[in-house]
Amino acid sequence: MNHAVLPSVYEGSSTSRNAAPSAAMLLAEGRAVFEFGASLALWPLMQLAPRGDGHPVLVLPGFLAGDASTLVLRRYLRSVGYDAQGWNLGVNLGYRQKLISGMLVQLEELSRDSQRKVSIVGWSLGGAYARLLAARRPELVRSVITLGSPISGGPDATNAKGIYQTLNGRRMADSSVKRLVAQPLEMPATSIYSRSDGVVSWRASVIPVGSESENIEVHGSHIGLGGNPAVLYAAADRLAQTEGAWAPFRRTGLAAIAFPDPMRPV
Repeated sequence: MNHAVLPSVYEGSSTSRNAAPSAAMLLAEGRAVFEFGASLALWPLMQLAPRGDGHPVLVLPGFLAGDASTLVLRRYLRSVGYDAQGWNLGVNLGYRQKLISGMLVQLEELSRDSQRKVSIVGWSLGGAYARLLAARRPELVRSVITLGSPISGGPDATNAKGIYQTLNGRRMADSSVKRLVAQPLEMPATSIYSRSDGVVSWRASVIPVGSESENIEVHGSHIGLGGNPAVLYAAADRLAQTEGAWAPFRRTGLAAIAFPDPMRPV
């Protein structure tokens, strides 16, 4: 695949590129409740998203969250035609080899039982896991969608760095793991992010744009990404693509209002 790196994001010092969001941005995360409320209100309209083909979708939660946090996202994906499954591994306390092994087993089982490739949707740290799984078992993965994930910065690019290091030390700081998470993938990859994310540096979520990779910006908080109507719609749209016929997300009609111009400077 050909990847055109975004110079303004991927050049320069990692410190400035991946600085955690400000305290003011973190305090504004309370608006997440309105994002979930908006999805409930717009649920009938959101059923107009492209219909799925029933293939399995593994949904991975963020740091300090479990399957309850992705319930709205999974219910929506099921409502538009996907076999969306939680990870069934309890609360996500951070990178542990036992956890990665458990996700790999689930990925293998979903693919074997369905006789199809599996798409992976990962929220925040779950997105880093999604890319790690895809890098390790590309033959099992159809597509990867990340939601506000620290792809290029790791814990240092987040306001959760302190508690993450308390629970995990420097786990996931290993350069080989970070390279696997950040490297271009062999299958379609979409990063959905918000510039008003109060937890993860949005710049650390942006990936190189290529023949099968893209970034989709939304308006919203980090905590609300899993219930943000624009995020849900974009995820469904991306998952609906036929294998081998990938095309970039189109911001037409109402999407032109809901999604910011992708050409504005990053």
